Amino acid sequence: MATTGKNRDFYDSLGAFHEKLVEELAPQLIENPRLADALTEQLEKIREETDAANLNIEPPPDGGLSELIGIGPNAAKKISSTRLPADVENYDEKVSSERVLAIADLYYLYQLEMTGVFRAVKKLQQLFRAGTVRLSSGDGAYGLYRFDRRGRLRYTQRDRYQAYRRSLGYTTIPPVKGAKPNTQFHGLFSHFINTVAQYWRDKRVSDVIRERAYDPSFGSVAIVRRAGLDLRNNLKWASYGHINVLRVEVMQLLDECFRILNAEDIKRLFGAENAWDVIEEVMLRYYNQDVQASQRYRIATTGRNILRWLAIEHILKSSQAQFEALLQEIANDVEEWLTSAETLGIAYRSQKKHVIPIENRRRRMKRIQQV
Repeated sequence: MATTGKNRDFYDSLGAFHEKLVEELAPQLIENPRLADALTEQLEKIREETDAANLNIEPPPDGGLSELIGIGPNAAKKISSTRLPADVENYDEKVSSERVLAIADLYYLYQLEMTGVFRAVKKLQQLFRAGTVRLSSGDGAYGLYRFDRRGRLRYTQRDRYQAYRRSLGYTTIPPVKGAKPNTQFHGLFSHFINTVAQYWRDKRVSDVIRERAYDPSFGSVAIVRRAGLDLRNNLKWASYGHINVLRVEVMQLLDECFRILNAEDIKRLFGAENAWDVIEEVMLRYYNQDVQASQRYRIATTGRNILRWLAIEHILKSSQAQFEALLQEIANDVEEWLTSAETLGIAYRSQKKHVIPIENRRRRMKRIQQV
């Protein structure tokens, strides 16, 4: 059983051992700063293993209360002999990857929804039913018929917008009764992206101006990790409910839409080469909107990659070398997201502004929804 005295002795011994190592290895630490990281990691590993062993010890029936207050034969003679419980389970580790992955797909769907893909198909349905376009028996015409027949079985546009509002804070549609919009998401997401982008810029600078490129970079892993954990915990609470099921259904709906828009008879109507050309032509011709599909698509794909990275436990790594190697997976994604977001005016790089509040775009989004 771990007691208060044993706990004190352990940390005193660990601290003295650390000081002794630093004293003995001082010349090597100056020449190789990475050695200090390795020592810290090993000491942290010892501490974690000790805490884990203490956590597995079966506590007494009363949790150690009788020995603490001096009742019974097991009463402690000194405070150092009383039981000291180990740490509770790690809060940051208790996040379901499935729910974060669902939010990642929902973010992807929102950005593509803003390109007008579903509204383009809806407009084609109206034209098809009115007989004002030359569609009859092709794959696109048959796809529009089946799309219309299945409409009653799907989540409606309002359902989708309410989900975006509740989980991402986007759109102006009020969420369902009892739900709260996740207004913090956009700021946390943009802040995390800016910290990652700044970290890699600092690293590139340090690699260029210093003789030894393997030295630790100027960037702070702690800042990136904290920003990522804040965003991850926000997504944890925003992903409950029907989000997982909704994203599966809407992903299937998106796939069906692109099959229709990519049909030869549909592309022939607009002289288009692919489904994206059809979307842009329909939105410009019938809604008078330039949807900036290229930027939206890159924001959708890179944003989903970034959120998927957070779903895995990479963000919990304490070793700088490990964390940096894993963080490299999204290094290009964050820069591409920032570049596209600046074009759309929804975020800025850290040296300008951290983020544009989503409220500034409410009026524009409301106009889009009313079309």
